[in-house]
Amino acid sequence: MKKITLFGIEVDQAAALAPMAGVADTSYRQICHDMGAVMTVSEMISAKGLCYQSKGTDALCQLTEQERPAGLQLFGSEPEYIAKAVNLIQAYQPDWIDLNMGCPVTKVVNSGAGSALMKTPDLAAACVKAAVKESSVPVTVKMRIGWDAEHINAVSFAQQMEAAGASALTVHGRTKQQLYSGHADWDKIRQIREVVKIPVIGNGDVKTAQDCQRMYQETGVDLIAIGRGSCGNPWIFKEIRALLEGIIFTPPTPEERMEMMLKHIRMIIAHSDKPSTLAIREARKHASWYMTGLKNAAAFRSQCYHLNSYEEAEQMAETFLKLQ
Repeated sequence: MKKITLFGIEVDQAAALAPMAGVADTSYRQICHDMGAVMTVSEMISAKGLCYQSKGTDALCQLTEQERPAGLQLFGSEPEYIAKAVNLIQAYQPDWIDLNMGCPVTKVVNSGAGSALMKTPDLAAACVKAAVKESSVPVTVKMRIGWDAEHINAVSFAQQMEAAGASALTVHGRTKQQLYSGHADWDKIRQIREVVKIPVIGNGDVKTAQDCQRMYQETGVDLIAIGRGSCGNPWIFKEIRALLEGIIFTPPTPEERMEMMLKHIRMIIAHSDKPSTLAIREARKHASWYMTGLKNAAAFRSQCYHLNSYEEAEQMAETFLKLQ
């Protein structure tokens, strides 16, 4: 497997796990790392929330050795709060700090953060400069290609973030307006890769190992990050490694998928500071994703959203497997 060095960290040139709010928690990151993800990134952490010690922020900042190398991702649009948050977040010993400039969620965008920063590149650059000044670890940027089809400024934005001191860019090939619909524009990712000197990580529409290989070929990116393509399928990281190394990959059996689902639920409960009856609710969506593509999946996915205990999940998995 080819090795590459990104902002001082040597990894295999396979695939990393992209940050996903409400999905890529500690349990998810550990599972994907075990399956071959070469890097992981935390869920979004509010810079202001960190400064004001908002409830739940500390939990989002926790990193374990089982998911490293790992970065912590901040979002915000005020350089002074970004600077303070960077100072605070280093206590959690991230391998790097990522600034979110790609989230399209209305609540985040309305605060001027996330993908709204694509409309204010000077402010975005000021946030990067503030972070770099205070950080003892590399600062990277997660971005989109623009606000909408009429305002695609990916190349100039990327150049400005590089000039501000960003150590790498992760580029999702969609605009804010697209959310997660339509198709990711890999050509814009390629254009960025051609004009900046810092590493570029490609993201968007990588759902199979073949997609990953094709993105490398078409864009020339240094690394690829997979988000939604890993939901219910952490084996995608193992499959990508197999394809790039020219070895045969054996897809997981229904039994292996249910085993992983139950393991994932156990990990979520173990890592949660909530009672298991509440923690199981956070596991429901993951349980449903593990069934995707299998026989009778539709009927059982609806059951997943009513799970109230680990024992119910065990019983459901047993019944599900009898129908495969």
